[in-house]
Amino acid sequence: MTKIIGLTGGIGSGKTTIARLFEAEKIPVYIADDEAKKIMILPETIRLVAAHFGQEFIVNNQIDRKKLSEIVFNHPEKLKELNKIIHPLVKKHFDNWVKKQISPFVIKETAILFESGSYKYCDQIITVIASEETRIKRVMSRDNCTREAVLDRIKNQWSDSQKTSKSDYIIENENLTEAKIQFQEVLKKLMNLY
Repeated sequence: MTKIIGLTGGIGSGKTTIARLFEAEKIPVYIADDEAKKIMILPETIRLVAAHFGQEFIVNNQIDRKKLSEIVFNHPEKLKELNKIIHPLVKKHFDNWVKKQISPFVIKETAILFESGSYKYCDQIITVIASEETRIKRVMSRDNCTREAVLDRIKNQWSDSQKTSKSDYIIENENLTEAKIQFQEVLKKLMNLY
């Protein structure tokens, strides 16, 4: 039975960088955010979003993600509603993906592992952390957005202390060289376990 290792961290923590290190070691990695974006363009998803949020969020038969983001990141109850549509579709896709993997364990990378409840399906959890200031700078640079926009997204996620209290491994990613050393230690432990 393939084991599921959850890989999470707040926005801008560098969890995708750690996910890429697993990929470089030939460990199968599922990037939930990338798959969610693909799911957002499926006709079934577009229909559900239009029915739930209104036709004004659909432009040229596609979800207006920018407009939808502005609503959901400023209204936690709206974010919960959107997640109720998207999360079951991502879970179904992930479950099918896992069945096709030939590996003792796989990595499921997702920012909202705890918030979505999907941590319950993981055998082990790795949380990537970085200081809030580092995270804000990374996201502002990556997404070309304002500090306020990053803080809006941070406030919708669990704090590092909440995540680390439920994690088996913690990788501090302020400095890539040090993060790679910690990654190698975690990888060795996982290889010994599975």
